[in-house]
Amino acid sequence: QVQLVESGGGLVQPGGSLRLSCAVSGFSLDTYVIGWFRQAPGKEREGVSCISSSTRTTYHADSVKGRVAISRDNAKNMVYLEMNSLKAEDTAVYYCATDLGHRFRPCFHWAPRLEDYDSWGRGTQVTVSS
Repeated sequence: QVQLVESGGGLVQPGGSLRLSCAVSGFSLDTYVIGWFRQAPGKEREGVSCISSSTRTTYHADSVKGRVAISRDNAKNMVYLEMNSLKAEDTAVYYCATDLGHRFRPCFHWAPRLEDYDSWGRGTQVTVSS
């Protein structure tokens, strides 16, 4: 059974940092791309970051570029999203997702799109507030 489980969210003050984790099971992490998305209240879900199976390609949306780092540990079946200099507008539920329909797919040169991913976690809440 394919599972993606996010963790690491919470309440953080503006300017603070968080590391989100995505634990995967039921598929070989070293074969598939992983994307991070977020959905703020009243807004559509948007792509944040992407990392290819080989880690050769990554992509970060302009809204987070310079403030996030994405990494993966295939041996541990984990993907991480390190977020720094957090702002109130980063408040959202964060999701990790994968595209099991395409092995060894690289990240595209644009923000991850929902339609390019077919398996999703349930999300972890990130709240940035003083």
